[in-house]
Amino acid sequence: MHPVAAGANVDTPALNAYARARLADGEGALDLAVSSYRQALANDPSSKVVALRSYRQAIESGDKKLALSSAYILDRANALPKDGTLLMTVDALDRKDWATARLLSRRLVKEDNFAFLAPILDSWISTASGSYAAPSAGPDGRLGALTQRYVDEHKALQLLSQGRTDAAMPVIGHALVTSGGVAASMRLAFATRLAAQGRKNEALALLPATLPGVASVRKEIGQGKRRPVPPITPAEGFGRLLGRLGEDLSTTDSRAISLVLLRFASFADPANAEYRAGVARQLVIQRHPDSALMEAEKVSAKSPFYLAAQEVRVTALVARGDQETAVALARQIAARPDAGAAEQIRLANILADGKQYDAAVDAYRAAKARYPAGGMPWSLYLLEGSALERGGRWVEGKAALEKAAALAPEEAAVLNYLGYAQVERGQNVEAALALLEKASRLKPDDPSITDSLGWGRYKAGDPQGAVPVLQRAAEAAPDDVTINEHLGDVLWVVGRRFEARYAWSAASTFADAPDAERIAQKMREGLNPRDAAY
Repeated sequence: MHPVAAGANVDTPALNAYARARLADGEGALDLAVSSYRQALANDPSSKVVALRSYRQAIESGDKKLALSSAYILDRANALPKDGTLLMTVDALDRKDWATARLLSRRLVKEDNFAFLAPILDSWISTASGSYAAPSAGPDGRLGALTQRYVDEHKALQLLSQGRTDAAMPVIGHALVTSGGVAASMRLAFATRLAAQGRKNEALALLPATLPGVASVRKEIGQGKRRPVPPITPAEGFGRLLGRLGEDLSTTDSRAISLVLLRFASFADPANAEYRAGVARQLVIQRHPDSALMEAEKVSAKSPFYLAAQEVRVTALVARGDQETAVALARQIAARPDAGAAEQIRLANILADGKQYDAAVDAYRAAKARYPAGGMPWSLYLLEGSALERGGRWVEGKAALEKAAALAPEEAAVLNYLGYAQVERGQNVEAALALLEKASRLKPDDPSITDSLGWGRYKAGDPQGAVPVLQRAAEAAPDDVTINEHLGDVLWVVGRRFEARYAWSAASTFADAPDAERIAQKMREGLNPRDAAY
């Protein structure tokens, strides 16, 4: 905002709107925040502070008009973030302003951050503005390597749009290899265009029945339907490029830019449900579950990405604390004819988190039934065993955990769970301690496994040997309630009473009721069997 002179009346519409926006922003109320930023920007269109806040909030909420107006204000003030060049490029392509789009492509190269996108952007511009030039990664090196990751997908789509199907086929194969061969959206894009050109067999080969969300598309193609598919526009092509990059970054430390890229992709191609599902997924990760729900609900039930959007809705409902609705929706998804093991596992995980252990076990077992013989992952036995153990069905749980250990004898998580559960029950203590020792060797820097080993030594009758192990665990995870309580109990047993109370105090600081009260009781009266850790 502009500086305010001393004694001036600061009760202005711009300031009031900005204050409301900041408060709403802090509370995660995206809709209120963006409407308030819009008002503040209208009242003070020269403010870089308001424009920058408005720009970021508009991207999160999906207000393209506000994002663009904020971006152009920031650009005139030489304060536009580097990703803003991508948004202005989307705008130029949408307006079919090819000259401005080319200038922005050169600007991407100059700014460097997204320079590797420029060769593909230039190629898409050429499809509509003059002589076609296929995308090229250029010479070897940093820029070429980054560009190459995406070149073949876009070259193949351009060839298909031009009706050059035979030329596209080897490029499609290379694109799938480059992507790892599992990109559902890429396969769908290729398959629908091949089907439209009468290449039914090649289209079906790209869509294995195990691929989520493709059942209706496969059925339509199999019936020989040739639904016309219009050529991809430069805006849609650039949107696909941004969407793919956004998805690639979604599992890295660059999740914030992932949301920005996916939102820009949705601005470039508003009809593409894939980007809406991706935006919704990122909104959940960034703790905006209500906005994620609204975004996911925009995906049509007829879309191949409907199932993905529904799964995001489940995650958002859990994040919002609506466990009952989340379970009901997860059950609907798991009951779909095209649902597989992953959908059953998601349902089971939600049930287990809600302490509905018997129902979770049933869902884990339903997931197991969907795997081919010999293809069962060890992790599913671990999940089932955990639900059985926590649900009081230890004999069955132990059998499942032992099966997991047999399948994955070098997996520290399995050895840790099986060893700790037995030590806690005083069963097979020597063998269980050996499992914990091995788990700790496999993951020496994991504080939870270090804690299990220390507690195991204590349970095995060696409290003195347990102390340094538990101290190491507490140093690695100073805010972990269980680790600090374990350390306090063992310190008390070996006679180090002052240090024990210090460890219990650390545990109580982070504990929820009723654990906090139980730990506080030990701090007042010392350790007794009633209040011992578990």
